[in-house]
Formats: sequence, C-alpha cells, structure tokens
Amino acid sequence: MNRVLRELLEAVVLALIVFMVIQTSIRNFKVDGSSMNPTLEGGQYLMVNKLVYFQLDMVRLSRIVPFWKVDRPDRRFAVHPPQRGEVIVFHFPRDTSKDFVKRVIGLPGDTIEIRDGKVFVNNSYQEEPYITRKGNSSMQPTRLRAKEYFVMGDNRRSSNDSRSWGPVPEGLVLGKVWFVYWPFSSVQMLNNFSWAPQQIFR
Repeated sequence: MNRVLRELLEAVVLALIVFMVIQTSIRNFKVDGSSMNPTLEGGQYLMVNKLVYFQLDMVRLSRIVPFWKVDRPDRRFAVHPPQRGEVIVFHFPRDTSKDFVKRVIGLPGDTIEIRDGKVFVNNSYQEEPYITRKGNSSMQPTRLRAKEYFVMGDNRRSSNDSRSWGPVPEGLVLGKVWFVYWPFSSVQMLNNFSWAPQQIFR
C-alpha cells in the first residue's frame, strides 16, 4: 500500500470515528409548534446533549475493567439524571416515532399537583419565572414512580404534556437541550441553571 493511499484511509477512518462520536453525544432538533413559547419558538433549531444522560452498564463495565466488581445489575448516569427545570428531548410515550421537547417539572418519587395553573411539587409551590402566561388547569396529586419524569411545556395554555398523557419513562429520554443555533438572531444557551428558559417541539 503506497503512502498516499494509506494516508487517505487513515483520514477516512478518523472521520468515521469523529462522526460516530458526534452522533452518539449530540443531536439536533427543530422546534415544531408553540408549546414552549416564549422560551422556544417554532422553526428554531436546537442542539441536544445526549451524553449528559448516558447510562453506564456497570455489569458490562466490570467485564472490561479487571478490578471492577459488580454483584447485581446496575445502571448509572455518566454525568447526572434529568434535573427539575431542565429542558429535555424525549420519545413521545404514546408514539415513540415522535420526539417532544418539554421542561422537567417532577422527578422520580415526587408528588405533582396543579391548582388553577399553579404547580406544586411535594406540596410546595414552584416559582416559574420562564412562564409569561400561566394556565388555569388543575390536576389532582400524582405521585411519580421510580424512573418517571413529569414534563410540561412553558406555554401552559397550549401544550400537550404530562397533564394529558402521564409521565415520561426514563428509557425514553434522549438528551438535554444545550443551545439554539438557528436562526442566528435567536442563538442562546439553555439549561444553564434550574428553572431557566428553554424548550422545543409540540
């Protein structure tokens, strides 16, 4: 194999590796609809961080690392699980061919209640500065089971969310919204702190 051909093959292999790493760690989405207004608007393009919610299979890891011993099945988040206030992308529980974007309101074990549009988590009222127009819906207390997340759109009067179809199972969560990259006039970082502006989709 001559030098030029070898260098070409090395470049192709390197490009494929970089492509695979990017595909497994980040993903882009287009906002469709108004459920996340005013945080996100229809037509915006988002970059989503998939790596932050990546889960490690500790049993499989123990087969690779000689000194790592695991007695029972165990999966752990590489960085951290979804946090309250973060905007996430997930497969719609009723049709996993569709991806939605909403804000995390309730975490596993939480009890969520809505009284005339006001959200209560574990009986504590939640301030939500990212909402400009509160809804007026109500919902009886709902306790989340392990690995379940309650999500809602910021546009409470026009959002198809957990109030209608229930919590999102952990296994359907794809990633955390990172930033809006298009149009340039709307470029912004999201999820910088709890209960901060962010969202997309239906």
